[in-house]
Amino acid sequence: MVVGRWLRDRAVATPERVAIRFGDTTTTYAELHTAARALAAGLVERGIRHGDRVAVLTTNRPEHVEVLFACATAGLVLVPLNPRLTAPELAWQLDDSEPALLLTGPGQADLGAAAVAAAGRRVAPHPLTDRAAVHGDGPIGSAATDHDPLLLVYTSGTTGRPKGAVLTHANCFWTNLSLDRVVDVTTTDTVLQVLPQFHVGGWNVQPLLAWWKGATVVLEPDFDPARALTQIAAHRVTTMMGVPATYLFMAEEATFATTDLSSLRQAVVGGAPIAEKLLRTYHERGVALLQGYGLTEAAPNVLCLSAEHVADRLGFAGRPYPHVEVALRAADGTPVEGEGRGELCVRGPATFAGYWRNPEATAAAYDDGWLLTGDVAERDAEGFYRIVDRTTDLYVSGGETVYPAEVEAALAEHPDVVEVAVVGVPDDRWGEVGRAHVVRRAGATASAEELRASCRARLAGYKVPRDVVFVDELPRSAVGKVQKTALRRGDAS
Repeated sequence: MVVGRWLRDRAVATPERVAIRFGDTTTTYAELHTAARALAAGLVERGIRHGDRVAVLTTNRPEHVEVLFACATAGLVLVPLNPRLTAPELAWQLDDSEPALLLTGPGQADLGAAAVAAAGRRVAPHPLTDRAAVHGDGPIGSAATDHDPLLLVYTSGTTGRPKGAVLTHANCFWTNLSLDRVVDVTTTDTVLQVLPQFHVGGWNVQPLLAWWKGATVVLEPDFDPARALTQIAAHRVTTMMGVPATYLFMAEEATFATTDLSSLRQAVVGGAPIAEKLLRTYHERGVALLQGYGLTEAAPNVLCLSAEHVADRLGFAGRPYPHVEVALRAADGTPVEGEGRGELCVRGPATFAGYWRNPEATAAAYDDGWLLTGDVAERDAEGFYRIVDRTTDLYVSGGETVYPAEVEAALAEHPDVVEVAVVGVPDDRWGEVGRAHVVRRAGATASAEELRASCRARLAGYKVPRDVVFVDELPRSAVGKVQKTALRRGDAS
């Protein structure tokens, strides 16, 4: 199960095959293995030992992949940091993870230095691209084992301080094996990676599987919708993964209708429910958007809608991956049997080892061996799941529970609506009422009352948002998820 073995085997079986395409450069499997092996040796020579953390602050780069496989070889733990955070935010994560080394990308040296200056932990930043200074040729020493930590990924921290989720080699093995048995990646595939490498999806939703299988990864430094479309056509990309915003922004590009997407046999979408209107847009272009669901603590793959059900299960997240068990439980903790709705719980070998140095939070995340996701799901008679909402996003209006995702889906059906986010806000009469934040299509003139009427034709009256606020854009996290906490505070433009 040790991830370092995956690359070593590939370097023997297909050494000349291209592992990474980054801009105008390519890296073969032999070159990637050689670089990762030399880096692992160099880290050991610097006194970094089994179980130590190596933090990386960068946008997506091939060198980051080398660090991941070096850590996987030497039994070290990769801490991928988000370069969109501020120095004080990064300082907190440095103090929490206590890395033995901080590697910074070409554009992040100043931010890294500022973060170190603000942290109590003094670790000298080192340029990620300065290979010669950190490579070695000596013995690696203690090798990694199946249950050693490999990734320490910090959650978004929308409910407080971010927590570091610890994923082991075994976690990564099982989640990638599960993914391959539903959303298979073949040795001849070309994978487009636009998700950031500080996010678990930047590793465990196709890239690591691609390197395990011997495929080629077109690695983008960041997500640019126009450039992504160009890359799909130029490199005949066959599969990719993104969040709903990824596909929305691509569809809004002027070149979307004329870009050759014929090579793209499947595209996975996760992170949040995707509007059915957007799903249909891609289906009309011949692209199967496979709705999935996961979370960092599950490494992350939990549910996926397989290709044969894409057309007849629009809006569903699908069934559990192999090697993944799921269940629903009611608000009082009792199991929900058969058709029904409740909090989604997950069990299996891919669920995380716990939160870094936070036993209380780890204990709260599990109940009798089940990982509590905090997401409300609905199960139909055939065992398909639809993610309804976050338990923290629900609001109660006049005694009735309202699921914002349901309201958003209704509003999104209006042709003038590009995207929408609904939150509950306090109300003296009803306790809480809905407030919709709507991004209109350029040149659109739909009024708030028109959108409320459109929503009223599809939903019960108590679900119709009282207020509709038009905004230029929705606040998003670094990975593209809408930040509803900011909307509740009124932080929207």
